[in-house]
Amino acid sequence: MTQTIAPAAAPTAPAPVAHRTGVRAALGRTPGRMRVAGVVAVVASLAVGVLGLRAGLAQSSALADADADSTQLVGIQDVRNDLVVADATATNAFLVGGLEPPEQRARYDEAVASAARGLAQLAGSNGADAELLGKATAGLTTYTGLVEQARANNRQGFPVGAAYLDQASSVLRTDVLPHLDDLVDANSDRVDAHFDSVSSVPWLLALGILALAVLVVVQVWLARRTHRRLNAGLFWSTVLALAASIGGAVVLVSTAQRAADARTGPYDATVAVSRAYSLANDAKSMESFTLIKRGSGAAYEEQFVKETDEARTLLSRPTVDATLVPLLDDWVTAHASIRALDDGGDWDGAVALAISGAPGDPNDVFQTFSTAASTSLEASAARTHDALSGSGGSAVLVGWLMLAAGLLAAVLSWRGISTRVEEYR
Repeated sequence: MTQTIAPAAAPTAPAPVAHRTGVRAALGRTPGRMRVAGVVAVVASLAVGVLGLRAGLAQSSALADADADSTQLVGIQDVRNDLVVADATATNAFLVGGLEPPEQRARYDEAVASAARGLAQLAGSNGADAELLGKATAGLTTYTGLVEQARANNRQGFPVGAAYLDQASSVLRTDVLPHLDDLVDANSDRVDAHFDSVSSVPWLLALGILALAVLVVVQVWLARRTHRRLNAGLFWSTVLALAASIGGAVVLVSTAQRAADARTGPYDATVAVSRAYSLANDAKSMESFTLIKRGSGAAYEEQFVKETDEARTLLSRPTVDATLVPLLDDWVTAHASIRALDDGGDWDGAVALAISGAPGDPNDVFQTFSTAASTSLEASAARTHDALSGSGGSAVLVGWLMLAAGLLAAVLSWRGISTRVEEYR
């Protein structure tokens, strides 16, 4: 009987080692190294395009966000202004006694309705503000209810009407305006952050300099290796990437400068005039409350002085219409006539002057200031919107053009390297 012995399995060569040996061998030869250099050049070219697109889209997005949040900010300030206008009108009309003048009642109703519409629109514009806007809306409902009670009692000659009006004003200043002020601060911070982003975006293109440096290094290496000074593909790739980077930088920096000009120009004026307008209307309420309190309104007069001084400081900014400060001063001077009568013991004369709408009297002078401030505010807000909304398109366009240039540069780079590789075959 014969015994069959199975043959021993033949040892197999480790494939990974052979593969690694093949890669090393390829890289050890000039064509292999050229292919690696080609890949590096392609990546560098694509980096220029991708960075350009990212910078353009980022700047456009920052501009759009700045526009949206600045519009939201102006809207919130408009609501705040409507409310202090309503309060100033209600308190001034209260001095008349009995049935208030129809034009003042209409002005109050219009301001309250405008504020209510504004609150509803703003809540739908930015979800981050919805909670505080809801609280402000609830406070507004309470405020208007108290004003109606004050009016009803005042028409009947009941002194308790003054208490209701005082309570209404207190609700406005504790349950409504503080929420709006918080929203103004939050939106202002967001707008500032967006403006900062717009200004910082061009720095993304600085990374493109590294990509250009890589293309130059590849060309120098290739020239030394092949003893030829110029590779057409890599040369035009570098020229195209350089032109795209310079062009992109010019457009993005120019856009950032326009945004910066808007920030320090019409946007600054919008914020300043809106705040000053609100302070002036609040001071107008203080003027009436000083008389309503009949001899115990010194604190309201102190508040009047404080708010008009702050409003004057805001309106004195170089970005603000220079005609507004003299108009504010005219009203403060007219207010002094009311105080002179009241402090001199002629309360009835002071009230008569405070409620008069005759030309040159305090209400007429204040209305002149109010109209001018509103017109200036609308104009600066419109300029801000135009500056921000009209700049994003160029940033997006240059971003896509830079991407196209990067892709074309990548193709040119690879062709330039491939030409030299073919020469070694």
